[in-house]
Amino acid sequence: MPIFEYTAKNKSGNKVSGRVEAPDRRGALSAIEKLGVLPLKVSQKNTSSASVTHNTARKFRLSRPNHMSGREVLLFTNELCDLLEGGMTLGNALNCLASRNDANSGASAIIASLRDSIIEGANFSDALEKHPKIFSAIYINMIRAGEASGAMTEVLHRLIEHYERIQAMRAKVISAMVYPVIVLVMAFIVAIVAVTVILPKFQVIFDQIGPDGLPPMTKILVGSSNWLKQYGFLLVIFMVGGGIGFWKWTQSSSGRPIWDKWKLKMPLIKGIVASSIYANFARTLQSLLANGVPVLGALKITAQTVGNTVIGEELLKARDRVTDGTSISGPLAAGGIFPQMVIDMIAIGERTGDMPSALGHVAKRYESELERNVGIFTTALEPIMIFVVALIIAFIAISVMQAVMAVTSAAHLT
Repeated sequence: MPIFEYTAKNKSGNKVSGRVEAPDRRGALSAIEKLGVLPLKVSQKNTSSASVTHNTARKFRLSRPNHMSGREVLLFTNELCDLLEGGMTLGNALNCLASRNDANSGASAIIASLRDSIIEGANFSDALEKHPKIFSAIYINMIRAGEASGAMTEVLHRLIEHYERIQAMRAKVISAMVYPVIVLVMAFIVAIVAVTVILPKFQVIFDQIGPDGLPPMTKILVGSSNWLKQYGFLLVIFMVGGGIGFWKWTQSSSGRPIWDKWKLKMPLIKGIVASSIYANFARTLQSLLANGVPVLGALKITAQTVGNTVIGEELLKARDRVTDGTSISGPLAAGGIFPQMVIDMIAIGERTGDMPSALGHVAKRYESELERNVGIFTTALEPIMIFVVALIIAFIAISVMQAVMAVTSAAHLT
């Protein structure tokens, strides 16, 4: 059986080394952890120079661009919660998650970095804070609250529920937008194919009539076809460039507030956007307050994660207007942006002393409203899209038929 040499840290933080026998590297890691130490470097004895140690592999991973998607963060939280509930210490749980088959992935490198910070004596929340682009402010602050209360697994469960709800809401909004985009793209493709492939087959008929004898609609169609053949690539470049430019503008500090304000006023989608934002606001604030985060800090974090700069700025203004640190219904009402139902429910929560429960009712209300608005959107958009596609096809068909009828009339006259 292969022999593995290791370097590890014991519970006192001192480095120790030794050897274990195991069938493979995973088995060696498991055997080392059973000794009550945390492995830092593991290598097989008498391996070839092509082999790399655990430490070298870890350094290689850390040199790569590191990233975790929202789904990976949720999966990491789920698995960490399961390991902690199973009796593992935080350091060993992180080491277990970092030492998987996908060891060269960005996620494994980040988890290894968290593990190393824990070994060096840092708090879990401080370790997470080193990766602000991956772990949000609400994630870090809820973990910090869990550390203070000693209820880490309970906080992890709440984080899992929170992010699952957020992802479900985003999925509903995205699904509402996918249908019209697909229909518009298909309509555009049908129009391009009709003008560039089908229309040229009728060129013989158009030549018989001559440019001066073509009906007005047919002239427009033929002119569009000729233009697309010569300059169609310019149209594609313009559309791609315009799309990229518009996206960058919506992400800029000057364009995003304008775009966020438009989304709250645009027909058909304003209901989806508003209900999604208010549900997100209520769920985020509920999670923070339920885990003991102070009101002022919770408002600041919610403003950063609510997903709309208009609502976010209003939350920051309300935070500045809060005087006693507990009552927020009055400051929120003063801005005139939040619906009266939200204000009333928060006021009830303040009077009863159960703000998280009140915010939970607000979130459920707007999550139900989001589902209803998505249904209204898709129901209303379907006939509109069908009408647009039918209009394009009808224009092409009528233009060709007019040309055919013109040739037939000219033949009868002769």
